[in-house]
Amino acid sequence: MLGPVILAASRSDRMRRLVSAAPVTKQVVDRFIAGEGVDDVVPVIRELTGQGLELTMDVVGEDITNPAQAAAARDAYLELIDRLKPLELGTRAEMSVKLSMFGQALDGGHELALANVRPVVEAAAEIGTTVTLDAEDHTTLDSMFAIHEELRKDFPQTGCVIQAYLFRTEADARRLAANGSRVRLVKGAYKEPGSVAYLDKHEIDRAYVRILGMLMQGEGYPMIGSHDPRLIAIGQELAHRAGRKLDEYEFQMLYGIRTEEHLRLAAEGHRMRVYTAYGTDWYGYFMRRLAEKPANLRFFARSVITRG
Repeated sequence: MLGPVILAASRSDRMRRLVSAAPVTKQVVDRFIAGEGVDDVVPVIRELTGQGLELTMDVVGEDITNPAQAAAARDAYLELIDRLKPLELGTRAEMSVKLSMFGQALDGGHELALANVRPVVEAAAEIGTTVTLDAEDHTTLDSMFAIHEELRKDFPQTGCVIQAYLFRTEADARRLAANGSRVRLVKGAYKEPGSVAYLDKHEIDRAYVRILGMLMQGEGYPMIGSHDPRLIAIGQELAHRAGRKLDEYEFQMLYGIRTEEHLRLAAEGHRMRVYTAYGTDWYGYFMRRLAEKPANLRFFARSVITRG
């Protein structure tokens, strides 16, 4: 029951100030956030790819209130792509973007977000990699899927994210699997009402397995976004049943969480991609990581107590 409370706190300016000012916060945030700028993350990229891992890079940001901020988010990704180019990693380092950062919630936001994300997708393609559109709360998804469909006309490798806890997702998965999309399946990390989402953990897990089965049997490229050992094992079994080779699906986990499992899966020959976030506006991202998984909250609480 703590998840909804933490998600509410993620939108509180007062909590933002309190958490940001706590002496222990930086130590804990450093577990989940790879750095504040591109100069910080390039060594991380080199280290992780040197260990046989792949990455999807996220420039964190929230609360875009004007077109200039949306353009700055676009430019931050273009700077990242420029720094990735000499590394020649291809699809071993891709990007994840939230369309809210590109102006989706502003007046005329759908068109603005599409106009801002397109040059990022184009630049990514020029260096041999791609972009995945992250899922946000349910009110944004029709726009996200429409932008995904539009981008795939020229860049069919563009990926998207679906969330198992939403009732609509089985239908979305069926459509995406049929048209050969790259799809990351996650449980979901936004506060949603019971009218649109499963609220019970077991129902969410069951939905995750059903949807993952659809993706594995489909024509697309499934990306299994989970740290849950049981779901990882189920994903391997579903891939085996579907006759998929090791390079026909992948696992994705967050930077700083279950790092030994990252290395284990990679050592077994699986594609293992680490979702690696960086940037100064880390608060909303950090709070969602705490809300997603009780172990993350326990880690934060232990650090506070130890410092105290």
